[in-house]
Amino acid sequence: MKYHDQEWGIPVHDDRKLFEFIVLDTFQAGLSWTTILNKRENFRMAFDNFRPEKIAKYSEKKIQTLLTNEGIIRNKLKVSGTVNNAKKFIEVQKQNGSFDAFIWQFSDYKTIKNSWKDVKQIPSRTVNSDAMSKALYEKGFKFVGSTICYAFMQAIGMVNDHLVKCHRYHSVL
Repeated sequence: MKYHDQEWGIPVHDDRKLFEFIVLDTFQAGLSWTTILNKRENFRMAFDNFRPEKIAKYSEKKIQTLLTNEGIIRNKLKVSGTVNNAKKFIEVQKQNGSFDAFIWQFSDYKTIKNSWKDVKQIPSRTVNSDAMSKALYEKGFKFVGSTICYAFMQAIGMVNDHLVKCHRYHSVL
């Protein structure tokens, strides 16, 4: 509830925070978001406070150490994918001035305000998340399928998917 009320859907433009959500959404694939939130502080400690410049330099030894860390999801592909994504994230920053400048293009640099009345109406992907996924894969990112991209878009406020009856619906824009 705290995450819903204080973070989910609020527009994020800070590159480090954007990277944090990419990492968390990578690890969430196939798991519940609650599982990830319960381990968030462990992830923060294990992954150097989500600093891509540090993660991009992780050695194979560091990756092996992470795979023994019971406080996080110990999936070799996801851990290795996070190191890869840190490198690609830095490349996107260099090419675009910031990751923020690149990623928000997929919502035309503003929050898409939906008007869902029922949770069953909320899609798991959209043409916007399809385009984001394709662009990120072309840049060499891993674990950026359209469903993961849509969850990322929701988390960072690119889309407002709070139900219209939700007390947060009008306050996140």
